[in-house]
Amino acid sequence: MLVIPLQSGSNGNCIYVEAGDRRLLFDAGISGRQAQERLETFGRSIKQVDAVFISHDHADHARCLGIYHRKFGLPIHVTRKTLSAARQRTNLGEVGPLHHFESGQTVRLDGVSVETIPTPHDGADGVAFVVDDGRRRVGILTDLGHVFKGLSDVLRSLDAVLIESNYDPDLLRDGSYPPSLQERIRGPGGHLSNAEAARLLAKADVRFRWVCLGHLSEENNHPKIALDTHHKILGRDRWPLHVASRYEATEPLEV
Repeated sequence: MLVIPLQSGSNGNCIYVEAGDRRLLFDAGISGRQAQERLETFGRSIKQVDAVFISHDHADHARCLGIYHRKFGLPIHVTRKTLSAARQRTNLGEVGPLHHFESGQTVRLDGVSVETIPTPHDGADGVAFVVDDGRRRVGILTDLGHVFKGLSDVLRSLDAVLIESNYDPDLLRDGSYPPSLQERIRGPGGHLSNAEAARLLAKADVRFRWVCLGHLSEENNHPKIALDTHHKILGRDRWPLHVASRYEATEPLEV
């Protein structure tokens, strides 16, 4: 399996995964042109993508799903609640026909399974994903809300994971965000901090092929702070640790 984070952060999310003979995108929060050009950098064509899965309705994950469908003819997989809420947030334009799944359902595509895991994040019907090609399992676990029941079990089943490590509590507390937004981020429908993500990984106690930290806040985090926190809790030699960029594609990660 091959994973290329094309971008990960509140300014836009899109993750490319090759699994078996399937080419998949997870979320459509960057422009069609950005996705196209970044994939071409690695010798991939967006027009060969077999499916786009949308995790939830927030604009940084869903705003360009209509463009991906109209410009490139890509099939969009999304829950009905997510689509309805995304339409209220953003002018998606004409999209259809769509492939609807229910949160918690496993979608099968020619030997590849995409498991959808309901999350308590404050989207309308949010999910995280596990991609299984029959040999390896990769998690795309962002916008989780909080460490919910069963999440550790999901991690224990994986060979590699892209997991959110959104904020540093001190930077969030001392930053410019108003109290209401700070509370939302650290509340039960918000995001995992660096330490929360690291402790979750430590609890899973898995020998991952790699871990990629994603969805880092621009103002309330920094790649070095995130890495230092994870190294402090996990040690430096447990597994390869990467950070997905908020601004550009990250180098391909193989499983």
